[in-house]
Amino acid sequence: MYTVLVVGIIIVIVVLILAVTTTSKAYTYKHTVDSLENNPYVDQEESKKQEDNHKA
Repeated sequence: MYTVLVVGIIIVIVVLILAVTTTSKAYTYKHTVDSLENNPYVDQEESKKQEDNHKA
């Protein structure tokens, strides 16, 4: 009976440690954003806005 309890507690502790380390690594990851010059969608959005303004 105690063996099952100890094994269960060990499993919970291991899962908790893995979750904490994974989350801390995710928060330290440096995200980057593409510059506007390299973004192909900016031109399409600008032309759609101009078309909408001409229709109004």
